[in-house]
Amino acid sequence: MLRTRLSFLFAFLCVFCGHSQTAPVRPNLLFILVDDLGWGDLGANGGAGVPTPRMDQLAREGTRFTQFYVASPICSPSRCGLLTGQFPARWRITSFLQSRAGNAACGQADFLDPNAPSIVRAFKQAGYATAHIGKWHLGGGRDVSDAPKFAAYGYDGGLGTYESPEPAAPLGLKTMPWATNREQQQVARHDRTRWMVDETLAFAKRSGARPWLVNLWLDDVHTPYSPKEGKDEREFAAKYRDVLVETDRQIGRLLGGLRELGAATNTLVLLAGDNGPEPSLNRTRTGGLRGMKWSLYEGGIRTPFVARWPGVIPANRVNTATVVSAVDFFPTLCALAGVPTPAGVKFDGEDLSAVFRGANTGRTQPLFWEYGRQPAPVGKSGIRAFPYPNEPGAKSPNVAVREGDWKLLVNADGPGAELYDLATDPNETKNLAGADPATVTRLRAAALAWRKSLP
Repeated sequence: MLRTRLSFLFAFLCVFCGHSQTAPVRPNLLFILVDDLGWGDLGANGGAGVPTPRMDQLAREGTRFTQFYVASPICSPSRCGLLTGQFPARWRITSFLQSRAGNAACGQADFLDPNAPSIVRAFKQAGYATAHIGKWHLGGGRDVSDAPKFAAYGYDGGLGTYESPEPAAPLGLKTMPWATNREQQQVARHDRTRWMVDETLAFAKRSGARPWLVNLWLDDVHTPYSPKEGKDEREFAAKYRDVLVETDRQIGRLLGGLRELGAATNTLVLLAGDNGPEPSLNRTRTGGLRGMKWSLYEGGIRTPFVARWPGVIPANRVNTATVVSAVDFFPTLCALAGVPTPAGVKFDGEDLSAVFRGANTGRTQPLFWEYGRQPAPVGKSGIRAFPYPNEPGAKSPNVAVREGDWKLLVNADGPGAELYDLATDPNETKNLAGADPATVTRLRAAALAWRKSLP
């Protein structure tokens, strides 16, 4: 009898230990989203003449994707696409969220519907501790006082800016970060990133052995630049340089803090920009790509993107072939972390977890964008419902589609088609619409049908 019991116990331990050795370890997830970070701002992408050694080191330790696209060339809908895995206009977010009058001028909602899918909620339901730190801009602030709290989207806690339902006092309760007068408890503009990094590390430490997710959405590098206290008479480009250098330094401090906590090897770190830069500084900040923030040309929607998870995501790798979108993050990150996706949700993005692990496969579905539904400003109020670029050649048609290497831009009422082969012409200098009418006809029909399907 004793021998039988020992045999049973030995078999049980073998099964248990074998299972524990093969069970996936869920990583922490840190998403660093840098406001208005241009494709060329990252030194590893060629750089705009500003050193970014810590972000470049992150790129060497992981995989750098050179064909990454955000969901919109402006902040609020870009963030909506990232959070929901769906094109932001599905949730009636098409421009930056602002006052109720400004939102009405855009025909958009005042905040992200809490019934929308949320990657944060999915991770929380899987047992993660979750936090938002920094710029939110998906509802709240100005005269929108009824925006849902962070908990409605799955966050355990949120430290937002004034453009959020729960602004953190050190970031300003009612004050824009670039305002000349600062609230008594508010940290200086040049010190905000340091404060956000400290809060991120504190949250990671408090989480202990529990896996955690932090959306760290920095509000640099957004104009106007204030790299130091007091009156600063230096040239605009010098201020930009100092702000980007400080952002890079703080990201390095954040990554060093993860190492000190013993969390570096089991933390999936993502770094991206939320849309193109403004201004482009003669396209240096876009790496030569045409366009900027507020444009559907490449410079407005293609931003830096780096992913690092030691032992899972290949190190020192540059993926120049795969087209990756912010709407892919929801299904992709859930697959990488072993987190179930919500039942019944139809993502506009794809599960590209195999690509993140090093496979050379591509996406199977086209990507769509839209931006700009009015000429703006609207009425006598001067509301900038849809800001547009003022740089030569940067203002684009307001609908776009990318399928394979083809990219078509067209106005929502049908005319103004522009066709580019991004494999040979990433800077969109040669419009091939006249040379390939069949491709124009096919892609224009797809783009306009998609646009008409939106609310």
